[in-house]
Amino acid sequence: MIDTYNFGKIVIDGTSFTSDVIIYPDRIEDQWWRKDGHVLLHTDVASIVKEQPEVLIVGTGKYGVMKVPEQTRRYIESKGIKLFAEPTEQACARYNQIAQKQRTIAALHLTC
Repeated sequence: MIDTYNFGKIVIDGTSFTSDVIIYPDRIEDQWWRKDGHVLLHTDVASIVKEQPEVLIVGTGKYGVMKVPEQTRRYIESKGIKLFAEPTEQACARYNQIAQKQRTIAALHLTC
């Protein structure tokens, strides 16, 4: 469960993180980096796709600066994964709503 999110900081199950994170059903990966910082490429989500989630929620930053190109969207959806890409505050709320109901992974950009 995501407790709080503010620009540059997220608290998940009582633990604070100040770097981008991927929330898997059984663990949290912090220090998440993308090959092209503010563009999500299909190679950036390869480890996520291998986990076979039903849903992938991408937090695009406080102001939605990180982009998810159409090619990346098609790749994710071709694997049978429902994708939501939205500003991180909304992505956190969505994660809290559905993570207990569906196998969900959240990849969250915490700053811009």
